[in-house]
Amino acid sequence: MKFNQLLNRNQRRWRNLIIAMSSVLLGCAFLHLSVGEILINPFSPNSALESRLLYDLRMPRLLAAAAIGAALALSGAALQVLLGNVLAEPGVLGISGGASLGMVLVLFLLPVAATPLAFMLAGVGGALCFTLLLVGMARAMRLTTTRLLLVGVALGILSSAVVTWAFYFSDDLSIRQLMYWLMGSVGGVSWYQHSLTLIMIPVAVWLCSKGSVLDKLMVGEVHAQQLGVDVHRIRWQLILAVSLLVGGSVALGGVISFVGLVIPHLLRLAFGTENRYLLPLSAVSGAALLVVSDILARTVLDSAELPVGVMTTTIGAPVFIWMLVKSHDTGS
Repeated sequence: MKFNQLLNRNQRRWRNLIIAMSSVLLGCAFLHLSVGEILINPFSPNSALESRLLYDLRMPRLLAAAAIGAALALSGAALQVLLGNVLAEPGVLGISGGASLGMVLVLFLLPVAATPLAFMLAGVGGALCFTLLLVGMARAMRLTTTRLLLVGVALGILSSAVVTWAFYFSDDLSIRQLMYWLMGSVGGVSWYQHSLTLIMIPVAVWLCSKGSVLDKLMVGEVHAQQLGVDVHRIRWQLILAVSLLVGGSVALGGVISFVGLVIPHLLRLAFGTENRYLLPLSAVSGAALLVVSDILARTVLDSAELPVGVMTTTIGAPVFIWMLVKSHDTGS
């Protein structure tokens, strides 16, 4: 009886956390729609200009920020289990860089086919290649935390170098402007581009439903197999899901780092490691973080707008340094 009471209490605690964070996300969404150069009441715009500004600019931007934040936080949580590394994250490990590299290659080699769907496929392909490379090296070479991070950083630098060279030799102003977007920006997202979001949502829901499987993987692959988990199959499914989410995120808003690192890790430290609850909580928290970051990116400077990737890096870099030092002190 006591065990069942503790279990029910733990479940209620997680559910209350998810409900509380969902309420925070709704509040942040209201603020996101309201603030800007023109203050707008989202429930009652006062003019046609405010209505157009609200529905054509701010709402697509809000949905993009929420979708990207949720996707990156989920990807980070899954990668941390898949690689057995608390410092795993799409941006830090270069997976986001791989997605951006695939998109830039499509833009240069097949400019006529540069549609949102083509960008999505190119981003997924680049993310998938880098994810497979990292997972394969981590398993074959049994890389430590430090070595895995170094490999990821090296892959990210390589992809950034190729992208930079491509932009440097480009005479097309629109391609040069894409460099700003690749720093992480949801400013130009339109409703048409949210066709990518419609693909990302079922992937995110599926990933959230695999929390109990990830809990079994955390105790080791041998034990997971004994508990009936098809480890080989679920590993490939997770790799594909992470690649779809990261590729879609990069296609929508460029390279935005540290969301997938900070959110899942801090939630694990604060509330526990039950992935069946941690994954949906990470998704909601990641969405809230990116919505807040985009509000700050729009309002911190009066005369300009910062890339949202700058805001997440400013928030996440000190946390990452702290996590790296802590990991080194514990000898992992």
